Amino acid sequence: MKKLILITLMACYGFVALGQSSMSCCSKPSATKQFAMLANDKRFVMSHPQPKKAIHFQSSIGKVITYSTPDGKTADAYEFKAKIPTNNYLLVVHEFFGLNDFVKQESEKIYNDLGNVNIIDLDLYDGKVTADRTEAAKLMQAVKDDRAIAIIKGAIAYIGPKAHIATLGWCFGGGWSLQTSLLAGNQAVACVMFYGMPEQDVNKLKTLHTDVLGNFGNQDAWINPKVVAKFADDMKAAGKKLYLHQYDAGHGFANPSSPSSNPAAAADAYKNTIAFYKARLK
Repeated sequence: MKKLILITLMACYGFVALGQSSMSCCSKPSATKQFAMLANDKRFVMSHPQPKKAIHFQSSIGKVITYSTPDGKTADAYEFKAKIPTNNYLLVVHEFFGLNDFVKQESEKIYNDLGNVNIIDLDLYDGKVTADRTEAAKLMQAVKDDRAIAIIKGAIAYIGPKAHIATLGWCFGGGWSLQTSLLAGNQAVACVMFYGMPEQDVNKLKTLHTDVLGNFGNQDAWINPKVVAKFADDMKAAGKKLYLHQYDAGHGFANPSSPSSNPAAAADAYKNTIAFYKARLK
């Protein structure tokens, strides 16, 4: 009888363990992981053709910096230091191809248009950059959330507790721009995302301390109008403000080196982005 009871208990334990394992393996991946999983979608990878023209940019004011990260490592970034000391910072997260000259050039343009602000281009690929879409897909998929978060937290520690933090990102970096604002806590003052994966956890969105400006393309097959509409609903449910701009354009419309670029949409989105930052970085 004791043997029968023991076997029954062991069987029950096995079913419970199996159920827990099934729940774990079937749990919904994070927003950033969902975007990274697009690297397995050949259509998504093919939608990022090799840049139609290479951008070669050499800044006279930007420089590479190295800072400590809370995982015991270091990270490199590209910094544009304000001419006059200020607590205003813009943390920029690169797109699909990595921290390339397009990102640095765009950051310097924003630096000049905003005026007195520090800009730091984060590198979530840890020094890797490419112009090849197949390699870029591998780099994007290889990003681990824990390491990316450590890089972001290290940057936040580097700029200090008095910093007023705005964020920006495109594509891969669009979703991470929102995550960076979430990680910045009450230091966050502005978040801009271009066609990136939105956070889908309403409870997490409730912890956001800033308004969000979202620039999306209605022809985007992945961050499509349905995804954007759900984001708008989730932000409303979280009690947060979303300024939404949707264009008759595809994924990557703001990148002039992309065959999908849409100059009119990019110009309007840029104008709205600068105005959004100026109203909040004072």
